[in-house]
Amino acid sequence: MDLLEYQAKELFRQVGIPTLPSQTIQQMGDLKRLHIPYPLVLKSQVRAGGRGKAGGIKFVENTIDAIAAASAIYHLPIGGEYPEAILAEARYDSQQEFFLAIVLDYQRQCPVLLGSSRGGIDTETLLDHMKSVPLMEPFSPYHARRLVIQMGLKGELVPAVSQIIEKMYGLFERYDLDLIEINPLGVDRGGEVMALDGKIMVNDSALARHPRLQGDLASPPPSSWEWFDKPRESGSVVILSNSLGLALNTWDCLGDLVYGVQVPASRRWLDNPVESLEAALKSLQSLSFLKVIFVHLLLHPELSLILSENLLREARLEPPSPGGDRLIRPTGAPAPAPKTAVKLPIPLVLRLGAWDEGYLPPSSPNCYWFQDFQGAVERTRALGAPPETEN
Repeated sequence: MDLLEYQAKELFRQVGIPTLPSQTIQQMGDLKRLHIPYPLVLKSQVRAGGRGKAGGIKFVENTIDAIAAASAIYHLPIGGEYPEAILAEARYDSQQEFFLAIVLDYQRQCPVLLGSSRGGIDTETLLDHMKSVPLMEPFSPYHARRLVIQMGLKGELVPAVSQIIEKMYGLFERYDLDLIEINPLGVDRGGEVMALDGKIMVNDSALARHPRLQGDLASPPPSSWEWFDKPRESGSVVILSNSLGLALNTWDCLGDLVYGVQVPASRRWLDNPVESLEAALKSLQSLSFLKVIFVHLLLHPELSLILSENLLREARLEPPSPGGDRLIRPTGAPAPAPKTAVKLPIPLVLRLGAWDEGYLPPSSPNCYWFQDFQGAVERTRALGAPPETEN
């Protein structure tokens, strides 16, 4: 089991390995409740490597920058993986960066301490300066110091980095790890060390021996959809969109008609998009003062088709009453149960953003499909407008 960076750093803090002030962002609304000051670094929480070069790490100076950066990170796959969360972390001015790791070498059948005086994202330079100490005997502080000396460190860095390696080995042994890595271990102007990134791999065969580890590090399942901001006290329209930029642009076009905007809490809504969207629509249907829900999604054509077919079937259609036609046909199978359209309590205006050319689902009572944005906005305005008062 590979841990995410924020999970690895939770273990680092347990044993006293220094880490920066940070906060895990499980949903966009968390950006408005940060307890660490700007400027910040936002880091995509994926298990794949190469986040920095792929654009998964962004520096931000304020809340507006953070919202834009977080939206971009959530929609950026790295190694085919979308982030489950974002780590917001304080900025750090490092003067030196080292690489440290302990890995279980299955060929040698022993752990190996690894260290490089050139840490960071330049893998070629890092490997050119790599040093190793195989543990053919039980670990002792001597082994940590030996690696540090091989790395060429001097002065106060020798005991400081040696202590970090000792604490890393404590975690390695306690949790039956295959790998524990810090890259980079930063050093500031005052000579203080800081674990700026971390990676931990737990042996899958050993997970059963560490139920507490699984419980402590389990990611809380985020709700599928959340309010982007606190809903307004007035308004008759809710916008449901998987893109914050798209949602805000739609809001600009509808103005004061908008009661609020809901966006996915994370990319995990795509694990089961049909069920997720239907649950969001069901919860909004309970808001009796709403006049219309504008579903404005930016999706791949195939997913647009799947969602539209399911919405047509589930949101607008229901099976007939038990007294319907249940005759047995010559094939031995009962006749297909016809479905009849039902009027939704709150109308839906749907624009899923990407359709195969020439295809648009049929509209029905209180369910309106659009391919062009302007048409969808005009229909939403017409449905959400307050009643005209007589002079």
